[in-house]
Parts: sequence; structure tokens; C-alpha cells
Amino acid sequence: MRTAVVVGAGIGGLAVAGALARSGWQVTVLERGDRVRGDQTALILWPNGVKALDALGLAGGLAAIATPLPDSGVRRPDGQWLVQPRPGATRVPVIVHREDLHDTLVAGLGDRVEIRTGVTVRSTRVSPDDRPAVSDGRTTYEADVVVAADGIDSAVRQRLAPGSTVVSSGCAAWRAVIPWYRVPPLNDGRPVVGETLGAGYRFVAAQLGQRGSAGSSTRGGIYWVATAAGAPRPESPETQLVLLRRWFARWHAPIGDLLAATEPDDLVQQEVRELRPLPREYGFPAGPGGFVLLGDAAHAMPHHLGQGACLALEDAATLQSLLREAVPGRQVSEAVAAYSRLRRPRAATVVRQTRRMSAVLQARGRLALRARDAALGTISPA
Repeated sequence: MRTAVVVGAGIGGLAVAGALARSGWQVTVLERGDRVRGDQTALILWPNGVKALDALGLAGGLAAIATPLPDSGVRRPDGQWLVQPRPGATRVPVIVHREDLHDTLVAGLGDRVEIRTGVTVRSTRVSPDDRPAVSDGRTTYEADVVVAADGIDSAVRQRLAPGSTVVSSGCAAWRAVIPWYRVPPLNDGRPVVGETLGAGYRFVAAQLGQRGSAGSSTRGGIYWVATAAGAPRPESPETQLVLLRRWFARWHAPIGDLLAATEPDDLVQQEVRELRPLPREYGFPAGPGGFVLLGDAAHAMPHHLGQGACLALEDAATLQSLLREAVPGRQVSEAVAAYSRLRRPRAATVVRQTRRMSAVLQARGRLALRARDAALGTISPA
């Protein structure tokens, strides 16, 4: 029997666990939390992420929970256009509530997946003669393949690629979903969607489902994410919300209305961090198989292009295709090496693009802002 251990039960970990199980692998998922749960915010999936879910056989579940997002362009805080909307695109991003996506991934696991919670991986066994293994100090979990999907602070990556370190991206982000019953009438009845850039600040809003529609669950509403240059705020959520309302007070409608409708319990603050440099390899052959890095454990980056989850789903789809027919030994070892060859260049390209966008978004000063505005006018939605 082919076996795999997946460290981490986030989006990438659940996606790859289900994918391997559907390919005939017996999978054990190790989660350090006391239970497997989804985030209370939302997620925008770009067409590459949607295509990856399709390759994983989960597109049907996505169709029931996703809302398509039309191209909304980019505005200045006063409402003037930086980038005009481009209507009529055939491939558009979609927005999903993270808990809905989480439930879809859990439903796709099947009976070949065992989840063990409360397990914090502390050590990794890498040997050419033994099966790959990880341990929490009490129990050792070995398998033909170990997938490190344990996030930016991955303990497995720290052992396999110690040269990659976690650094601040120089900004913090706040996210929230305002449920429909608290959303005031907005935007003259038109869908709420859009991105606005200021000097060191950014605000993105999108609509989860339709108000009052039978298909929208209690998780529907308006999702927004605000980004500000600087460190995370140590104050309480109540004080953080006061600061956000002050920072965005003179920005165009409906930004002020959305912040006014937000409550402290809605707010999720995140320090934006990234890996520098990226690991040189994403696959590490060992024994009859090896280790692979997936998702933020492999290529954590700022959220500015919304590609973190999309790349994790691409990772999962690629690994499934390589391991679908492989048997432990030379075939699995070669699949692990091929995964690295395929995923490392792809991730490096997206990370470079994200870092360029990070510089654009954090531009401050009159000359820098003029250069930013000129650059944005040439950017393709792709």
C-alpha cells in the first residue's frame, strides 16, 4: 500500500490529501490545532486556482459556493480611475468563503484519509536508507511521501531548506466579512467589487453571493481587505477598527460605509510575511520516496496578487498527476524530483511579480505615486 503523510490541514494540505487518496494512496494528515477548521474570512481564486480545483476533481463543489467577480478596475482614494474596468472577460476570478471552501475540501477526502489533530511536528528524518518520517517527540509518522503543507513557519522546511528565512513584507493586512443582515444599502444596488490604491494603503472589496438570494448561506455578505504599510498593530480589535476608519475616512464610497458596518469580532489582522530566498528545491528524494514542500511552506509571499492559495492548489494538482501511478522506489523518487523541477520555476515567477507589485502598492511621495500610476496603466489583468 502506498502511504503519504501530509503535515498541515490548511487549504493546500486538505487539497493534496484528498487528491492522493483519490489516486489510491493511504493518507495521514497531521494538524497542530485541536480541530480542523476554516478561516472566518473569504478568498479570491484567480482562474489558475479554479483550473487547479478542476484538475483535482473539485470544480463541481466550487460552483455551488463561488461568486464570479467582474473586472472592476482600480481607483484612487478620491474615486478617479487608475485602471479602467475591462468588461466582457471570459475567465474571471471567483470569491468563496474560506469556511465553505474548507468544507468542500473536507467532503472530498474520502475514507482513505485519517486526520490526527493536536500534533506539532518537531523533527524530520531524512535518510537515503529509511522511509521519510516526521515526529512530534512522542510518535514517529513514516510514509513513502511526506508533504510539508504546514505554512510559512514550516518545521519540515526549516530542516530541509534552512537557508530560507521568514521576513516581514513591510505591511499588515486586515480582513473581514460583513454578513448581509448588517450590510446597509450600497452602490445604488450594483454589486460591490473594487480595488483602491492610496499612498501606502490599499482597500479591496467583493460581494459574497447576493443579498437575500436562496443560494447564499449565512456566510454570504461583503468581504473586504485593507492593507497598510508598517507593522501589525498591538491594540485591541476595537482600537484597530477605529484606526482603520480614520485611515480610510476620506476614501470614496462605499469604503467608509463598509468599515462603519464592520464589528470588532469580524476583524482578522495578519502580519504580511514572506520567504527570502525561496528554497532551491521543492522535492527531496529520501528512501523509497521523499519529501515535498507545498503552499506557503514552499513559496510564502505577500497577498498583493492573491496567488498564495492558487499556487498551493496548483502544487496539489501537480503532485497528484506525478504520483497517480507511481509505486514506491525509483518511480516515487523520480516523481518527487520532477515535482521540484516543475513547481520551483513557476513559483519563482509569481513571487517576482508579487514583489514588483509590492513595491508599486507601497509607493509613497509625489514622484513615486506618479510612477506607480503610469505603471498601473500598462498592466494587463492577466
